[in-house]
Amino acid sequence: MVAGGAIAASGHMWLPASNLSQKRPLRIGGPVSFSTADPFAWAQKAKELQYGAVYAPEMSLNDKEYIRSFVTAVKENNLIIAEVGRWVNILDTDPVKREKNIKYVTEGLALADELGARCCVDIAGSFSTESWYGPHPKNVSDEFFEATVVNVRKIIDAVKPVRTKFALEMMGWIIPDTPDCYLKLMKAIDRKSFGVHVDVCNLINSPEKFWNTDRLIDEVFDKLGPWILSAHAKDLRWIPAPNIHFEECVIGDGAIDYAKYLKRLVMLDQDVPLMIEHMKNDDEYKRCKQKIFDIGKAENIDFGN
Repeated sequence: MVAGGAIAASGHMWLPASNLSQKRPLRIGGPVSFSTADPFAWAQKAKELQYGAVYAPEMSLNDKEYIRSFVTAVKENNLIIAEVGRWVNILDTDPVKREKNIKYVTEGLALADELGARCCVDIAGSFSTESWYGPHPKNVSDEFFEATVVNVRKIIDAVKPVRTKFALEMMGWIIPDTPDCYLKLMKAIDRKSFGVHVDVCNLINSPEKFWNTDRLIDEVFDKLGPWILSAHAKDLRWIPAPNIHFEECVIGDGAIDYAKYLKRLVMLDQDVPLMIEHMKNDDEYKRCKQKIFDIGKAENIDFGN
């Protein structure tokens, strides 16, 4: 889809759900608080939680026998591996740390390829010296954009994945920070193994976006839909304060239009899992999952349970 430097928006315009049909069951997933020593018992626990997708747990790329067992367990329980997360700063200002982090992400992409995961995902990094994902004036600069192109190409070209892709999470204060910026980045990177990861909460950095998440969701899916690999689920609420303060929260306690989010996900041609994240405990994950199911039921969405 990305070749010869040419890429364009999908050209899709949102149509009412009555004019479309769901392609396949929507897979919901989240962390599995259960020992991974036995992949089969771990996968069965995921099914008990009514998950159709899982995060890849930590494992060694060199442990081929365990990887094979894990892949078999996932397949036998009709699960998919949504993503291998590699949450490090690949633009660390310390060159030694930067190279170490790039190596770690490269190994993550190789692991995702072995597992047949939908993607390996990270953020583009940060020039902040205080936090690996912290704000910095250069995080939305041409220098940051160009360095990200170099890093992503380096990671993908080192692995040359055939069963997975690499993706970056969009962030409100780090490139890519908008769907248009992601399209521009895809064109510049020019690699078929680079795709899109969606987290609607991460894109909300203004009152206009907070109060109009339905429009934001449509923009994301209209422009990036064909390349979306995996998506994150949580909610966002506005905490009253002298300055703007948004805070992640349990789904249903915030402003995200989940009816719109779910409907756009199930209309994609590809099988994209929706993964709950950043909850404080198992009860909050359970509440998020149930809220998704309740909203989905009202919208006639099939989760395959």
